[in-house]
Amino acid sequence: MKAFLVFLCVAAVSAFAAVLLLLRSSEDSGREPVASDSSVTAAASPVTRKSVLLTAEGAVIEEFSGDCAGSAYPYLCRYVSERLLAEDPRLLTHDGLTIRTTIDQRLQRAAQQAVDAYVDRDDPQLATQVMIVPGEGAIRAMAASHDAGDRPAFQQGTTSMPYTLATALAAGMRYGDGFAVSDEYQAQGSTMFRNCAGQDAAEPTVVIHNREKGGKRFVTLRSGTRGAVNTFYMRLQEKVGLCETVRMAEGLGLRSADGKPLREIETFTLGPTEADPVSVANSYASLAARGRFCEPMVITEIGDGSGTTRSFPPRCRQVLDPAVADAVTGVLSDVLAKSTLKGIGREAAGMPGEGDAHRSAWYAGYTPDLAAAVSLGDPRGAYRYPLVDVTMGGHRYRQVGGTSVPGLIWKQAMTEATRGTRETRFTRPDIGRFGGCHDACPN
Repeated sequence: MKAFLVFLCVAAVSAFAAVLLLLRSSEDSGREPVASDSSVTAAASPVTRKSVLLTAEGAVIEEFSGDCAGSAYPYLCRYVSERLLAEDPRLLTHDGLTIRTTIDQRLQRAAQQAVDAYVDRDDPQLATQVMIVPGEGAIRAMAASHDAGDRPAFQQGTTSMPYTLATALAAGMRYGDGFAVSDEYQAQGSTMFRNCAGQDAAEPTVVIHNREKGGKRFVTLRSGTRGAVNTFYMRLQEKVGLCETVRMAEGLGLRSADGKPLREIETFTLGPTEADPVSVANSYASLAARGRFCEPMVITEIGDGSGTTRSFPPRCRQVLDPAVADAVTGVLSDVLAKSTLKGIGREAAGMPGEGDAHRSAWYAGYTPDLAAAVSLGDPRGAYRYPLVDVTMGGHRYRQVGGTSVPGLIWKQAMTEATRGTRETRFTRPDIGRFGGCHDACPN
């Protein structure tokens, strides 16, 4: 009997050991074998750390791969990619980057909510908004109604008039100076405008019309800007010079979206330039900063994960007499104050813009601390799809002007962006220098 019990114990132990071996074998079959011989060590898969975009405060915006089609912020993503490509093309394919941007979460939210309030994501029209800090060039918000692929660009329209205004004030003209104009303008010869190469640029066969009829009357710098009077601004550019006006626009920061030099054509003052909101917002930021231009910047620092960082400080320079910039602001403050967009809770200046035949609509404006521009157009083709009899955001519009949808987006975003922040006031214009009239007074 004792021998039988011993046999049973041995058998049980053997069976238990067999089960353990079976379980161990089953577990090992589900994972990679570990080689004990260094000559056959399995290659370990390296862990790839993805690049990320951060806000100015250091919060994660999203992972960044350079492929912006699936980005939650395609407008921002494409602009960052463009900046990286310009800095070093290898950065676009470099994993593990930490890219700190200038984006402010609160302002980005305000800009996007304002765009979404007026233009739906499935509307064919594209609304974009950019906010920039004057005197720094830091882009705080980049919002769009949907992803249109390449950088959005539409005719700037009458938001270009302040460049001619600045040229006139810098040349010694005063608020009360002006001309007797009618509702039509036609250059009296090809030499009335010359480009910066000294070549004739006038088109004597082209007739310019005002959007609103007013008959023959005397129009001043102040009233001509407030009414965006085309014929007045053609006369003003004729007086101060096409080349001088183009150089003023370039100095303040206007750039053609295609990267080519600004077109020095007769109607430059009326805004035929295909521009993007970054460029327009930045040129207005130069006025807000009292003539100080800064290169627009969206990246402040790039870290590669190994402790090496690359910083991007602001690049600024004075391009306009501060007193002249203040004088321009004085006129644009009047434009905003006498429009339906007044009342964002603090001092502000602005100018609406409409492209030829309603092919685009803009609003650009600023406080001393923040500049913003809103563009609106149809990326399918502005000539084929003008902003006439269109539906956006569930509302029907007979035609869209600068103070309608773009202006309303601008006002909502700027009101929210400045809420709860300390107010800074504009420097008052030197009325002794710019008040009254000098050499173009009404008789």
